[in-house]
Amino acid sequence: MDALWGETTVKLRAENAERGELFDEGNYAMFIHWGLYSQLANKVDGKTYYGIGEWIMDPKMAGIPVDEYKELAGTFNPVDFDARAIAALAKEAGMKYIVITAKHHDGFAMYDTAVDDFNIVDATPWGKDPMMELSEACREAGLGFGFYYSHSQDWTFPGGRKGPEFDANGKPASFDDYFYKKCLPQVEELTTLYGPIELIWFDTPGGMKKSYVQQLVDVVRKNQPRALVSGRAGHDLGDYRTLGDMEVPHHNVEGMWESVDTTNDSWAYAWYDENWKSPAKILNRLVACVGRGGTYMLNVGPDAKGVVPERAARSLRRAGEWIRRYPQVVYGTDSSPWGHALPWGDVTVKGNRLFLSVFDWPQNGRLYVPGLKTEIESARLLMGKESETLGFKRKKGWTVLDLPARPPEELASVIEIELVDTPEVDQTFGIDPSQGTEILAEFATATGAKIVKHRWMEKFGEWICVYPARQWTSEGKVVWEVEVLRPGDYSVSLSYAGEGRLVWGVEVVGGERIQNQQNSSHNYQEFPIGWLNFPEAGRYQVAVSCLEGNLDSASLKSIRIAPAM
Repeated sequence: MDALWGETTVKLRAENAERGELFDEGNYAMFIHWGLYSQLANKVDGKTYYGIGEWIMDPKMAGIPVDEYKELAGTFNPVDFDARAIAALAKEAGMKYIVITAKHHDGFAMYDTAVDDFNIVDATPWGKDPMMELSEACREAGLGFGFYYSHSQDWTFPGGRKGPEFDANGKPASFDDYFYKKCLPQVEELTTLYGPIELIWFDTPGGMKKSYVQQLVDVVRKNQPRALVSGRAGHDLGDYRTLGDMEVPHHNVEGMWESVDTTNDSWAYAWYDENWKSPAKILNRLVACVGRGGTYMLNVGPDAKGVVPERAARSLRRAGEWIRRYPQVVYGTDSSPWGHALPWGDVTVKGNRLFLSVFDWPQNGRLYVPGLKTEIESARLLMGKESETLGFKRKKGWTVLDLPARPPEELASVIEIELVDTPEVDQTFGIDPSQGTEILAEFATATGAKIVKHRWMEKFGEWICVYPARQWTSEGKVVWEVEVLRPGDYSVSLSYAGEGRLVWGVEVVGGERIQNQQNSSHNYQEFPIGWLNFPEAGRYQVAVSCLEGNLDSASLKSIRIAPAM
């Protein structure tokens, strides 16, 4: 998929370019996957295909022949589509712009194109242009608007990637036929017929030559000089980086970038998929993206009638209520100076102010903030437009905030810390004295093992991405540096995958060492290893080794160190 999605070079931020202010400052957007495939809802001839429905034609899914798929347009009639309702949902959710599929890989145009009659106006009984309606609704609502366009793959037009190899007359079709007869003129239409747009979201360039991509980018630049081009245009010609599908990074990422995610497991509507993200999870992933320095674009998949599923809408609205109370946390903010999440939540920054989004409220009434070096002017617990001053103290490089017993917010409470200067932070992971700390392997230094990218699909198209320690040798070791405030015994557990029973060793370098055997699974699970002692407050190195068992299968995702209480 890395090759299919294209280059991932980090781009400049918006202040260095003429484009992208809304992308860079808004930090939150709505993605919409809606098309002919939504009518099938992942069921073909009575059989359910689990995975991303916009790929239902693909041989890895239902393998629907082109002619059979095209016939579906004759019954596609989304009579309940309401552009203003969708724009209102995005507005209520706190999103700043909408990007919708104008043409996905199936080649069906969801707008009134003069280029090809396989489109929602000419080929369906509905006969309307939802893109025109939505672009107008977005302008009325004060939202930005943009298009997704599959520029390389087209499974129904001759010459498109994975498309028919012959035209209607039986003549061999080339990519040139597809590109110049359909792709390029459709991008011309999309950038001239719908008013100002925020971006064109190209996707899956695959082996597309740079000269083709450059022509598309030139059309966007000519017709929409303030619009962004997605990084998945290919050949490093986009304006910003798009991470892998459903990937929220754990490190801060430089430059302009976005994470694309979806409200359940699928992008297009799937009849069975009720695994919705809760409002708290949406906020957690949104704040994580903003805290890492990026933008979060969250997808909804309207059904065959054009309606966003109510459970998705409900979660979005609930999260949006929180954002309206705390817009300063999300909009126009900078990344966390810690460079990673903290055990209780995450941090965003605006000038000399830190905004701590606390998702896991400590039960002991104390919030531990490691490594903050800059002097604190004040600390306040925000409660919408009201606030409560918090007491705090500095202790051995930690800041300890005194909190009320109960959080004021159900989803996430917000603490504003005003500093005397711009924040300066020691990014070393602190072992939280109240709830412990999980540290991912990707933050470790490895010798005799390697930190690698491990990406897989739970279902077809449902991507999971981690960076575990793998390729263990008998002398292999991964080491983290940690800061301990409260000395004493701590329980240690490891999250890993593998085959059979594995023996792991964990040590405080220069101090106590433990080892234990636990079973393993093909998926990542957390297993207890034992207790380690940190004899005094201060900085330590903690090392993990895989000592016995099938070392080739061992894949260490993280370590968790928590007070033994």
